[in-house]
Amino acid sequence: MVKNKDHFLSVIIPAYKQAATIRQDLYSIDDTLEQIRYPYEIILVVDGIKVDNTYTEAKKCHLKNLKVLGYKENHGKGYALRYGMARSKGDYVAFIDSGMEIDPNGLSMVLEHMEWYGADIIVGSKRHPASQVNYPLDRKIIGFGARIISKFLLGINVRDTQAGLKIFRRQVLEKVLPRLLIKRYAIDLEILSVANHLGFSKIYEAPIKLNFVFESLTHASGLKVIFRSLIDALAVFYRLKILHYYDDKNKRKWIYNSDLDMKINTGR
Repeated sequence: MVKNKDHFLSVIIPAYKQAATIRQDLYSIDDTLEQIRYPYEIILVVDGIKVDNTYTEAKKCHLKNLKVLGYKENHGKGYALRYGMARSKGDYVAFIDSGMEIDPNGLSMVLEHMEWYGADIIVGSKRHPASQVNYPLDRKIIGFGARIISKFLLGINVRDTQAGLKIFRRQVLEKVLPRLLIKRYAIDLEILSVANHLGFSKIYEAPIKLNFVFESLTHASGLKVIFRSLIDALAVFYRLKILHYYDDKNKRKWIYNSDLDMKINTGR
């Protein structure tokens, strides 16, 4: 396909313990992006090179538009996303979770929705009427809880904030990324709530195809994730509504993480 060079797309893929599927992930995502009309880059961020062989397996993929990045220790999905976004160069910056749960064709869908709506952000949504999803009741209950927090505490008027597929205009990330603090669980909520707070309110949903694979929440690790996500979400509310930490007047208080290089490269 002849690419339209008016825009450039960056796709960030955070990966943790995905050695078994990461090569298939990357080839599937690249196949999808070859069909879109814009040039692109894929940035894989391995969240803990020492954890398993994800980084080694990914380096075996010889894709011209792929960059494989990572760091030794595991820091969490939020850290990985921020790390990759800060090193992206696209006019549009998307992310999709690794692990083969979300159909990568959703990348084309969120990109089309971004242009149709002239949006600031498009979120892949399990609750979109056209979505095809397979996930258990306990996850639906968690999603409902996240919906209550996001709408009534954080002012985000979308039905699903947690699905691992989103796309942003670069201008949004340039304003939002330096203010972020979350390294692990509620990064989606923090990005969306801060963007909305800063006036980037054109946030819409797009359908996805998802086949959910997750341990039962009766498992201790599952309960830990839910508990930490709730704590992180409440911390975002506290910083947003009580401390006003994210406001421009508090710029001197923002923590600049040199290892994340939050000064986004604005050149192509």
